Amino acid sequence: MPAPIEDYALLGNCRSAALVSRDGSIDWLCLPRFDAPAVFAALLGNEENGRWRLAPSDPVESSTRQYLEDSLILETVYSTASGRARVLDLMPLGDTNSVIRIVEGLAGETSFEMDLVLRFDYGRSVPWVEKIDLLTLSAVAGPDRLILSSSVATHAWDHHTGVRFRVAAGERQVFSLRHQPSHLPVQPDCDLDEAFVHTLNEWQTFAGRCPDVGRYSAQVRRSLITLKAMTYAPTGGIVAAVTTSLPERVGGERNWDYRYCWLRDATMTLLAFMNLGYFDEAQAWREWLLRSVAGNPEQMQIMYGLAGERDLQEYDLPWLAGYEHSQPVRVGNAAAGQHQLDIYGEVADAMTQAIKGGLPRHPRSAAIARLILPYVESIWREPDEGIWEVRGGPQHFVHSKVMAWVAFDRAASLAETTEEELDRSKHYRRVADEIHREVCTKGLDPSGEHFVQAYGSSEMDASLLQIALTGFLPADDPRFVRTLEQIESRLQKNGLLLRYDSDSCGDGLSSGEGTFLVCSFWLADVYVLQGRHEQADALYQRLLGLCNDLGLLAEQYDPTGQRMLGNFPQAFSHIGIINTALNLHKAQCPARARCG
Repeated sequence: MPAPIEDYALLGNCRSAALVSRDGSIDWLCLPRFDAPAVFAALLGNEENGRWRLAPSDPVESSTRQYLEDSLILETVYSTASGRARVLDLMPLGDTNSVIRIVEGLAGETSFEMDLVLRFDYGRSVPWVEKIDLLTLSAVAGPDRLILSSSVATHAWDHHTGVRFRVAAGERQVFSLRHQPSHLPVQPDCDLDEAFVHTLNEWQTFAGRCPDVGRYSAQVRRSLITLKAMTYAPTGGIVAAVTTSLPERVGGERNWDYRYCWLRDATMTLLAFMNLGYFDEAQAWREWLLRSVAGNPEQMQIMYGLAGERDLQEYDLPWLAGYEHSQPVRVGNAAAGQHQLDIYGEVADAMTQAIKGGLPRHPRSAAIARLILPYVESIWREPDEGIWEVRGGPQHFVHSKVMAWVAFDRAASLAETTEEELDRSKHYRRVADEIHREVCTKGLDPSGEHFVQAYGSSEMDASLLQIALTGFLPADDPRFVRTLEQIESRLQKNGLLLRYDSDSCGDGLSSGEGTFLVCSFWLADVYVLQGRHEQADALYQRLLGLCNDLGLLAEQYDPTGQRMLGNFPQAFSHIGIINTALNLHKAQCPARARCG
């Protein structure tokens, strides 16, 4: 049985990621990259689907865990009746693709047990395992090879590999599991001590560039590290989460693969990076974007693979029982073929902010914009599946229309000094004004009092908060104020926001899901805009209190069951942590005072 979602820690090397439970079991790991088939898939099944547990064999009296300061190296300290020891877990940064686990004795003597269950292809394939020497074994299945190197001899039983050993104070044992193509000769292991020091220094150097944001600084740095870990270094692509099929409702069907690069999520990550001064990461993402979307604007997708792949075919893995029996377990994502109008506005806003933030203009970006904007002009009146990727058929979602307005509004604001560009800017402004008028006419409820989820609907949607956050209307506009009141009264659940009411909205799936955390961060941002700083800060502190002991957040939260739901960790949620902290910090600074 997998652990609760919030009990997991994240390891990562900006190529792939692993999830480690409180009891020392790595239950999720995809190699050699985020979207590769898992070699440990116990998270979505059981231990026979692959896992790597390393923990005391004696009863544990207490345990604590933390990341070594401003890094992604996990330290877990165990106390037993006979001694105290720590386990250091990391995925080294660099060209290798490996996991290192170090056991160090701190006091007395502690007994440990290591149990390695290697399964390829999402827990389906048992590899061919053989000893290379006393301390090294190789596991091969098809194109992949995993090599375990250890400082203590292991033995095999019933398709498991393991060992029991003891560490006294000052002693240590080291295990390294690395991936390579199976057709190549076995590659030598890296210098583990050197890899440890290099990885620690790299993470701390990265985090050290983060500006001070007052009392929010520690959590902002942790979220920044988390987002960096979800970046695929070879291309600059940013995944929405490192997992697939963690349920939005336990036992339900709302289980999706988030190991891909959504333009929406990635553009918001770009803005978070830029707001903190991380322009190298922002530039790498922009390069990824321009490569991925190049071509016919009609073929622009809402998401891509890590290197810009377009074919993300969705299929089920019936041999996996699913997290707490939440089925189906899905790989790929059919939403890649959906029409979602809002992504054009997200990308336009991000590119505009990049230029205003000092990122040099890219010659290809202007050319792509000149292709995309006429296309958006031709389709913005059409219905779409919207930001929440509903599977109940397209609608005229108000948020989608607002983001179409954003695309033209931002394009108009980037006018050059040439006459040709000025003419183009005027045209973009006319289109933006036309969209604005239609939304303010058709996007309101029949009484004309407040905005609704879609034209002709009576439902509310938390994405309507973007009406103020994008500048479509001022936060004090009476129509928006009444919209906010409706959202608060109809979508709040124990002080947190649902994205919409799945019981009544008819999104094509069975009803029921948790509160969508980024929506509550948006609510706090709106409170800041309205000058309700104490209320914004109180909500923000409530949200921070939902993070696990390592500062990590999933996509959703169930206030009734008091547990996390959805894929983990979720980029959207950590973007919320960063951006709301920045908004609060700026609001608390005197006008024109230098903050940070």
